[in-house]
Parts: sequence; C-alpha cells; structure tokens
Amino acid sequence: MHVAFPARTVVALLLAGLLAGCPAKTPPSTRAPKTESGDPEVARSSGERALAILDDLERAVDEDRATREDRKRAYAEVTALPDDGSAAYAFARAALAGRLAEARGAKAGRLVGEAEAWARRALERDPEFRDGAATKLLGSLYALAPPRLLAHGDSEKGLEMLEERVRARPDDLEAHLRLAEAYVALGDPEAAMPSLCLLWSRRGEVRGDEARLLARLLDDVGGPEVLACEGGG
Repeated sequence: MHVAFPARTVVALLLAGLLAGCPAKTPPSTRAPKTESGDPEVARSSGERALAILDDLERAVDEDRATREDRKRAYAEVTALPDDGSAAYAFARAALAGRLAEARGAKAGRLVGEAEAWARRALERDPEFRDGAATKLLGSLYALAPPRLLAHGDSEKGLEMLEERVRARPDDLEAHLRLAEAYVALGDPEAAMPSLCLLWSRRGEVRGDEARLLARLLDDVGGPEVLACEGGG
C-alpha cells in the first residue's frame, strides 16, 4: 500500500490509495500455519511477511485510523527484512515508502525516490503482480511527483503508463481512479471525465481510501452533476 503532489503540497496525493495504491483493495493477509518450531514466521518468505505488514496498514488507512507512527512502524518492519527477490517484497517496500511520504509531506524527498526505485523493481519482477499494482503506483508517482525527485520518469511518462493500463484493462477501476487523479492534478479535468464517469457509475464498488479520493476528485471538477456522462451518469 495514499498513500493517501499537485498544488496541494509535494506529497499530499502521493499514493493516495496508493499508492493508492497501494493496491486498489488487496486481499486480507493470512496467517501462515505453525511450523514444528511453533513460529508461523519461519515458514514465510520476506515477501509474504512484507505484504502482511502492508495489508495491515492499508486496512487501517481504509478505516481512516492509520497514524504517522503506524506508517513509521510498518516501514521500519519491512525495511528490516531481507530482499528475497520477489515482486511482493519490492512492491511492499515501494508502497510503504509512499505511505510514509504521505505523512512527511514536503520532507519526503528521499522517500519519493525510494518508492520509485522499489516500484520499478516490482514491475521488472512481475508486471501483473496484484493486478498490475506496480504499474499503477509508478504511473501515479511519475504523474504527480515533482520531476526533481524522480530518476526515470515524468508526468508524460506517468500518464502514458496509466492510459496503457486502462486500455489493456478497461474494467480496472483503480487504474481509472489513478488516471483521473493524474489528469485533475495536471490541470486537465476534461481528460479525466471518461474515467470519472465510469467510477461514478460504479461508485458502490469503490471503498475506503479510494472512495475518499474519488469524492475529492469529484469535488475538484465541480461535483458529479458536471460529469455529463453518457446515459446520464
């Protein structure tokens, strides 16, 4: 997993559910069976453990009860784990760097670069991990973060990644949300309308932190009544 840059401050929208995105809504973490030693953690890879920590934080974010200390603790726990080479580990590192960046605001420069680096690794390791979560996280990051904080992308690259995801997976509501967020943040609300219309028509499927982001985006463009969606929205 906010989280979770435009005119609202450098990292105010970084991983807005993300980051976001964190995944749109990741499945709940599961407890590993106990081993002969009695310790369930022995049987778990670093990636599995990192995802469990991320998922716990994302649930707290969705319920609007995650504190800055919760984010710092989750970030510290995962960074203490060794990299097992999995997309799971890399994505958890990226998402948790983003969630901590949300809390640090203008002081989050290093964390933005860290989120970018780990998201790129997750994308290289498995592009389809958790329904393309790394693509959506990285696309949002490139679209929203100041270029000076990034090493490999910019807003044009971010929009391209998100647009490609929407074309490839038109039913991916999180991809539509990230694309709409990027267009609104970049001052092109008209380009966000198709995605906002889809999201509004299926708003019952958008929950938690993402529902709050959708509400903010709709408020930014003037409310759902201005969407002019085909079929009345």
